[in-house]
Amino acid sequence: MIVAPQPEAAEAGAEMLKAGGNAVDAGIACALVQGVVDPMMCGIAGFGSCGIYMPAKKFHGYIDAHAPAPLAARPEMWANLIESEARDGYGFILKGRVNDIGYRSICAPANLRMYYAAQRAHGALPWAQVVEPAIHWAEHGWTVRPHVHFWWADEGAMGRAPNHERLRFTPAARRLYCRDDGSPKRVGDTVINRDYAAVLRRIAEGGADVFYEGEIAHAIADDMKRHDGLISLDDLRQWQPAHNAPLWGSYRDWRVSSNPPPGGGVMLIQMLNILEHFDLAALEHNSVEYVRVVAEAMKRATIDKDLHVGDPKFVDVPVARLISKDYARESADEIRRGVKASVPRFNAGTPTKDTTHISAIDKDGNCFTMTHSLGMPSGVITDGLGFMYNGCMGVFDPRPGRAGSIAPGKARFSSVVPSIVFKGDKPELIIGAPGATQIAMGVLHVVLNALDHRMTMVEAVSAARFSATSDAIDIANRIPWSTERELQGLGYEVVRSPYTFGFAAVHAIRVHPEGLDGGADPGHDGIALAV
Repeated sequence: MIVAPQPEAAEAGAEMLKAGGNAVDAGIACALVQGVVDPMMCGIAGFGSCGIYMPAKKFHGYIDAHAPAPLAARPEMWANLIESEARDGYGFILKGRVNDIGYRSICAPANLRMYYAAQRAHGALPWAQVVEPAIHWAEHGWTVRPHVHFWWADEGAMGRAPNHERLRFTPAARRLYCRDDGSPKRVGDTVINRDYAAVLRRIAEGGADVFYEGEIAHAIADDMKRHDGLISLDDLRQWQPAHNAPLWGSYRDWRVSSNPPPGGGVMLIQMLNILEHFDLAALEHNSVEYVRVVAEAMKRATIDKDLHVGDPKFVDVPVARLISKDYARESADEIRRGVKASVPRFNAGTPTKDTTHISAIDKDGNCFTMTHSLGMPSGVITDGLGFMYNGCMGVFDPRPGRAGSIAPGKARFSSVVPSIVFKGDKPELIIGAPGATQIAMGVLHVVLNALDHRMTMVEAVSAARFSATSDAIDIANRIPWSTERELQGLGYEVVRSPYTFGFAAVHAIRVHPEGLDGGADPGHDGIALAV
């Protein structure tokens, strides 16, 4: 089975499984197609993290591609430009939006080397075969889907560049994704990207080195230099993904495998540790007390993330303390007493979501879970190359001396949390989500829905969600108004979203003794495909 937010991409993964490929082949083929048919969500010039479990090989590990700041970056370079911080903690608003859109917002492109390393080490099919579906969709075209248009038309918030501005920031992007009047293409419009098809053909033939060291690398570096960008040939040549052991936690009778910092696994495990002190199954789902308890766990993990979690090569992250059971017990005791955690923010803003996810399992029990992204897309497409670059500089803290501060070669924290939940030695959930800062919160919801409330995966990913990554509790529009009023009566600020879905878009598979149960978040355009 494979589950993803785009039907074309999920089908590409299914084709790999039918052709004798394994879960890794399926996941990487899916990822490459996602970069074609959801080009502002992810791509070869983005960042990500993937978890791989292969029982026959006795392998379980993570390949992490957290895009590092350019080698030319400096901690103090934007310290005098700060206007505000997003309310949910997803980045800073700077004068001139230099960190948000354009050439200076780009970190080193990281994803392609992660895709290639995963598939070459653990896939069963030839690399070129795995790339072929992406070439097909780029060359022959695809039609804009509802969620793609929704995202392209997004107006932005709190000074962020609206996505329609990113779509037309460079002439190459405007030609691809806009109508003649400069507005984003609409549902049903066709996108053909022959430049990207040609780039993918070169990558299919020569592997990742063509991109990082060959003619594509020189084209990237030349374009960056012409437009005062920070990325250089050295950034491209030096980038390599990290190969890490899983970060392990437990929740009641289950074991949880997730990614290490600067990924979001530490947040997920910390929240689960706190919540296992409460009988959530006995509480009415999304009742006032349920929302209060889970939101307070979210707030405490957010505070610790902001203070302590960054790139371990630059920051001493106290992982053992953050995921310790004793530390969780202290937090749970506070929540029982009604103590409200306070999440400090420089200013206020609204959540963003610009990422995608894949969950896959094959006939041999191999599992693949990957969340990958462009961050806030830079809007930049180099003429003749066809792919958009990440905008990851927007989430660094421009104030020196903090866990998330800018430094050359440093990766910023990302909430991406591709995870596998085990019952004993057997995987039970393969899970992850797009959704920026809300990713860990959405995954937490679905884990609780599946394990405590025993929902099917479709029910678990579809149930109304809420989030607390600031002093406010954000709720989807399907949470009852009566619940909102009672939370306000307890002294909480409650912010109601106009949307019925949101707070990440979780895509997951549950493994039952009798079969597989997949759920694609209905807030996106995806599907679960069984093979």
